[in-house]
Amino acid sequence: VEAAYGDNGPEPDDEDSDYPQEHYKESYKDQRRRAHTQAEQKRRDAIKKGYDDLQAIVPTCQQQDFSIGSQKLSKAIILQKTIDYIQFLHKEKKKQEEEVSTLRKDVMALKIMKVNYEQIVKAHQDNPSEGKDQVSDQVKFNVFQGIMDSLFESFNASISVTSFQELSACVFSWIEEHCKPHTLRDIVIGVLHQVKSQLY
Repeated sequence: VEAAYGDNGPEPDDEDSDYPQEHYKESYKDQRRRAHTQAEQKRRDAIKKGYDDLQAIVPTCQQQDFSIGSQKLSKAIILQKTIDYIQFLHKEKKKQEEEVSTLRKDVMALKIMKVNYEQIVKAHQDNPSEGKDQVSDQVKFNVFQGIMDSLFESFNASISVTSFQELSACVFSWIEEHCKPHTLRDIVIGVLHQVKSQLY
């Protein structure tokens, strides 16, 4: 048997037995390479979808930029426009919060005025005047005139008559600044104190 096969007789069988293992190694490498390629493609698709979503959501990304014409927006431009839009939203949020705070203060001032008026009405109902403390029409006019004079001072200082458009804008601005409930309340209280000091 040894003579028939010689010293190297079994070698062909050994080579045949090693082939499946080498083939398996090659297949494993191919599988890893394919899995890596698929994972990389998924990552790229996810990034692309993210940029597409940003471009669809951010309004400024949908506006035509004449500097680049009809070219597709680059990723850098999309990111910059997104950052700018987020900063704009933060500013708008802060502005709205300030407006809400101002409105709450106005509401509180109105509630205080309401309570004061209710107390005044109740006091008159509990102690009806017999007429001796009744004020004249002249006193009422003096109160009204004092309020109007005070308002006209700020009105005259704030209004511009260069054009009707500017006049309209100034009027609205003056109303928002000088005709708030707490401002009017302070004016009325000041006028009433002044008229009262003249009467007594």
